[in-house]
Amino acid sequence: MSTATATPARTYSSYSAPLWKRWLVTRETAVIVLTAAVILYSLANVPNFDGPLTLKFLLQDIAPILLIALPMTLVIITGEIDLSVASIMGLSSVLLGVLHDAGMSVPAAALLALLAGLVCGALNGFLIAYVGLPSLAVTIGTLALFRGIAVGLLGTTAITDFTEKWADLATGTIGDSRIPLVMIPFAVLAVGFVVLLHFSTFGRGVYEIGLNDEAAHFTGVNVARTKMVLFLLSGVVSALAGIYFTLRYGSARGDNATGYELQVIAAVLLGGVSIFGGRGRLHGVLAGVVLIGVLSSALRLESVTVNVTNIIVGLLLVASVILPSVLGWAGSRLPRKASAAPAGPRPDKDAATADV
Repeated sequence: MSTATATPARTYSSYSAPLWKRWLVTRETAVIVLTAAVILYSLANVPNFDGPLTLKFLLQDIAPILLIALPMTLVIITGEIDLSVASIMGLSSVLLGVLHDAGMSVPAAALLALLAGLVCGALNGFLIAYVGLPSLAVTIGTLALFRGIAVGLLGTTAITDFTEKWADLATGTIGDSRIPLVMIPFAVLAVGFVVLLHFSTFGRGVYEIGLNDEAAHFTGVNVARTKMVLFLLSGVVSALAGIYFTLRYGSARGDNATGYELQVIAAVLLGGVSIFGGRGRLHGVLAGVVLIGVLSSALRLESVTVNVTNIIVGLLLVASVILPSVLGWAGSRLPRKASAAPAGPRPDKDAATADV
């Protein structure tokens, strides 16, 4: 007679769900479905939303936010934040205008503007990653610093005399389609950031830092270097967005892109990234940017004022932050199925009993 003893398998409810459920029943999927629903509703009910130019202007409007949302997603997943992105856009816009007005070609001036964005990101990254200052305080300070430099360089004037070829490039489309050319560099960057965040050891380090930076350090993640790289990327991509913004509107001003940092952060949080770090996916963030863009475009076509649009987007953002907590609280109040599991017969135990 023998008695078989088997150690009960330890299971986790989140991983015991089927793969399709883990991929589809997520907050990111909910944002994508909501975006598709808003698009379908707008196509059916909003006058001129299905017009030939709506898609072009919609993508051109959200292009700077799409660009900056890529590095901002990684920054927020680490538990940090960068409020200076719009000021870096303004500074790169002014540098592009001033240097081009001084006789420099647009590509050379754009390259220097990108370098300026890199320097801005390096300043943020050094103070946060190596000095250890809080990112909220640092980037509030550099928000004012970079904007002040931009306004100081150009004053209240605007430079509008850009080479027509580059201005046309910023507003052009891919062939005869309605897709703006700016979507090409965005697609390249999006693929790069997806690989970086979701398919690399660097990306796993980003999530680990967001969950617990001390634990991440002891598992071999170089926390300071990772944060430094992310703020460098945030600075240079923000400068790229500022160059596009300037060429699209044909105007370099110190107050260009004022307030864009809030739109970027709103889209990132709406897309499912936790403000506390450690959670988020890029496809949800991109859907969040498109959702805000479609809502703004549809409300504008309905002659709704910008203030009302901002209120609606703000309420959506607040709901997206509060709803997970409410659902979590409601879930904790429900009776758990797992509590009933030990009372039931275990197959391995039954088999062992049958052998006795």
